[in-house]
Amino acid sequence: MAKGFNGGFGGMNMNNLMKQAQKMQKQMEQAQQDLEAKEFEVTSGGGAVKVVITGKKVIKSIEIDPDVVDPDDVEMLQDLVLTAVNEAIRQADEAAASAMGGIAGGLGGGMPGLF
Repeated sequence: MAKGFNGGFGGMNMNNLMKQAQKMQKQMEQAQQDLEAKEFEVTSGGGAVKVVITGKKVIKSIEIDPDVVDPDDVEMLQDLVLTAVNEAIRQADEAAASAMGGIAGGLGGGMPGLF
């Protein structure tokens, strides 16, 4: 073994590193379960279209106000649905990134480039 080598990464003890990784894995699993249980409800067109999506990005429901159904303007309805679905997906992605980012940030820079 080289002189001055303490068996760690940047001075971090390997045993402590393993414990920290196991703790982080448990936190990530819990955050994933919490996220999967969440639902995101988004509206567009002033409430004309409502989309409910889960944290797993499964669309649970789409509600359309009958007053916005105009056979002569199908494109507007399509745009409202598209807008609501994309916003719901964006919110689910943002929640996932926030949950996982908080956990990975707990490494304190001990393993740069890992996440």
